[in-house]
Amino acid sequence: MALLSSLTRTLATLAVAGTVSAAHAQTLSPDLQARLQTCAACHGAGGQSVLPNIPSLAGQPRVFLENQLVVIREGLRDIPAMKGLLDGVSDADLTAMAGYFASTPVKPVPGAKDAARFARGQQVADGSRCASCHLPSYAGREQMPRLAGQREDYLLHSMRQFQRNQAVGRDTIMAASLYGIADEDVAAMAHYFAHLAP
Repeated sequence: MALLSSLTRTLATLAVAGTVSAAHAQTLSPDLQARLQTCAACHGAGGQSVLPNIPSLAGQPRVFLENQLVVIREGLRDIPAMKGLLDGVSDADLTAMAGYFASTPVKPVPGAKDAARFARGQQVADGSRCASCHLPSYAGREQMPRLAGQREDYLLHSMRQFQRNQAVGRDTIMAASLYGIADEDVAAMAHYFAHLAP
């Protein structure tokens, strides 16, 4: 009960601070608030990850988050650390969770930007036409994830999974989009996306 009270106070504080809408914070049931606290253990408070290779959920498009939560719940995307965590969660609660994370602002990633790697990443991303799906700001849209401000290590890990056909349960078009791109250029793109202003 103390944990739920603490989370309720945190959500109320965030709402007052403008980082989560007041209406949204008030609509979260105690059960859903507890579930979000579980999410925070890995994905960070408000979905801002501080753990290696764990993606930030803050600011991701709502539809993208909904889709991912459903495929994880249904076992179509296997993430061992999340096994069973979404079992029995209703579609309505998944939608509420997606809305919560989508409405949470993205914070800049820690670490210094390397100007040369950033420029190379931008060049490769432009040449690969990444913005045609993820938008020129790389904020993502609908089922396309936000890349701007995502953890660099997670981006690199994820793009390598796509290249190696190991991204089970995710959009297979990405395997073709990254085909033939040298590993150092993939790493440069990860650096570029991570250090774009959220």
